[in-house]
Amino acid sequence: MRNSIKYLCAIQLPIAAAIFGACTTAPSDENEGEVQVADSASAKNVVVIAGADFTDFHGSAERMETENGEVAVTDTGKHWLDYAVIIPEAGRYRISSTGAGDTETVMWIEDYRVNKDDRTYNITGNIAIESTVADGLAAHVKTGSPMNAGEHEIRLHVEGTARIGALEFELIKAHIPTPTNMVQATDGEEWTVVWADEFDTEGLPDTTKWTYDVGDWGWGNHELQYYTRAKPENARIENGHLIIEAHKDENGKWTSARLTTREKVSFTYGRIEFSAKVPAKKGNWSAGWTLGDSYVDELSWPYCGEIDILESVGYQMDDKTGNGTAHASAHSPAYYFKLGNQPTATTEVKNMNGEFHTYAVDWTPESITAYVDGDEYFVYDDTSNELTWPFDQPQNIILNLTMGGGWGGLEGMDESVTSQKMTVDYVRVYEKKK
Repeated sequence: MRNSIKYLCAIQLPIAAAIFGACTTAPSDENEGEVQVADSASAKNVVVIAGADFTDFHGSAERMETENGEVAVTDTGKHWLDYAVIIPEAGRYRISSTGAGDTETVMWIEDYRVNKDDRTYNITGNIAIESTVADGLAAHVKTGSPMNAGEHEIRLHVEGTARIGALEFELIKAHIPTPTNMVQATDGEEWTVVWADEFDTEGLPDTTKWTYDVGDWGWGNHELQYYTRAKPENARIENGHLIIEAHKDENGKWTSARLTTREKVSFTYGRIEFSAKVPAKKGNWSAGWTLGDSYVDELSWPYCGEIDILESVGYQMDDKTGNGTAHASAHSPAYYFKLGNQPTATTEVKNMNGEFHTYAVDWTPESITAYVDGDEYFVYDDTSNELTWPFDQPQNIILNLTMGGGWGGLEGMDESVTSQKMTVDYVRVYEKKK
């Protein structure tokens, strides 16, 4: 880390409340109350940085003589301000920013602005700034941003004129390493189930097997939805199936669900398989995939590895027949989509929306092979070094339904759609024993 770390204030919640006392209340969000800190000690993990305490800037930035240390961005156009922050504990954070701007002002926060891969890590998505605020500044909140413990050089991007009061980083869920890793044998004669969820109990998903990812920070893909926790309208078991359902409210905001085995169990090798129906209509992006268990925040990816067992986007599906396209991919430090060289393949699938199809990967120490209904269509086998093959390390399973985003929303959104549904019959992990 460079020697630019000068400004930081780590405080407890009562002091943070005092700093924000002059600001208007954050816009209400019915989902925010569901996020709980991991333990009572985590409630003290709040870091506040005054807007005026930037270490560098581009464009127009003027420190203001105010009690809360505001900064004014006075010209239209694109600006950035750099800050230094020490995050006390790895986990998921609620990021609050206070500000006011014109009707088209937006801002977003970039983490790790200095990184060896020359990547841009957007950890908030675009935040529209309130233009009319009675008491001067409004609080703007994004939830669930992943941040590791330690020193961070962040960059606040502002497009348009604005006054910025402060940035607050509040830990809402500490990072919990997954306690169990199952290593599957792959050199036997017949696949045998070693872990499964058959979704045969009505109600909410089994939290001994699944963790809810929560938040609306954009998930690295400019996604539109807020992933909720334990809300049956977004995730429930019904008639022997897991239903993941996205809903748009009267204000045009989407909620959905993302379930992961992280914090419960991870897997190394084996066959990972699920049976599902995925939605049609332009704007959705459904997926069953794995993510390396070493993921803590955005800097972890793609070094942790990712295996996409199925990805499907609604604009590639015929709304009448349900015929669509299944995608399988493997992401590693050497090959990933932001380099444009990721190993990937597609296959056409009939009636993806109306019939259950089986999506699977066989993952061995030598290769990753993907199938739809038993038909092979993708193989990745570059095991030459740790940059091409991080797949000797544990991965956790993820099921999610996204709305919009860099891929799901590539051809826009079907504005007539107010709900979308992904239905999963089962998830199973197999091994081959001699």
